[in-house]
Amino acid sequence: MKVRRSDRLIDMTRYLLERPHTLVPLTFFADRYESAKSSISEDLTILKRTFQNRGTGLLETIPGAAGGTRFLPYILKEEAQEVVNQLIAEMSSDARYLPGGYVYMSDLLGSPATLRQIGRIFATQYLNQNVDAVMTIATKGVPIAQSVADFLNVPFVIVRHDTEITEGSTVNVNYVSGSSTRIEKMSLSKRSLKPDSNVLIVDDYMRGGGTVGGMISMVDEFDANLIGVGVVAESTAPNGRTIGDYTSLMRVDAENNTVVSQPGNYLDKIFN
Repeated sequence: MKVRRSDRLIDMTRYLLERPHTLVPLTFFADRYESAKSSISEDLTILKRTFQNRGTGLLETIPGAAGGTRFLPYILKEEAQEVVNQLIAEMSSDARYLPGGYVYMSDLLGSPATLRQIGRIFATQYLNQNVDAVMTIATKGVPIAQSVADFLNVPFVIVRHDTEITEGSTVNVNYVSGSSTRIEKMSLSKRSLKPDSNVLIVDDYMRGGGTVGGMISMVDEFDANLIGVGVVAESTAPNGRTIGDYTSLMRVDAENNTVVSQPGNYLDKIFN
């Protein structure tokens, strides 16, 4: 049944937003709506202009018989600043102080709206890079990894502290915890990553950098490639952090029962 343009635009928008970084042939839309390719091309021109004007993302058109269209979501610098400023405002509360210099973030990382924006920010940094998987460690990093992976349309893998029988054979890595200087162990199923995969590591909070360092070692064990590291918040307290290249949305100091937050290095990393 032939579909009106207004209905086509709504359905095409939904279809593309749900499948970022996926090449969709024009013939698919032409068959779906029983419309000429020329009409579909005009529709895509409208969507491309609207997505760009609204800062929703980039709609690429690839010519040729094997071509089509592909939606690449991103976030504009001004909107990203608003998101981070809101995070900083919510984090800057002494009620979030936890013993040992930690901060309470579970409510923020349990908000779907907040997670979507965090995912958009990190996905924007790797908009034009070939990411095969997003890696994090259980448990608080899981919703962050899921959000980033959703916008990049790639799988996410979860490194665990304990080996589970449902994971099958695993690769184990020992690392030095940056917060306690103890030797810890993390494991990942051998089926999680293929050799030469391009891996993006994300986590909720980085203090000494030991956990992130352990995940970097895990990437090496799989003969995979580290594309980057992103954390929602980092502590500015520890000295001797060995993780040099990473993106943080916030820097958080938690000491003497006080929590102070400020912007991280994301502006320089993502928008420069």
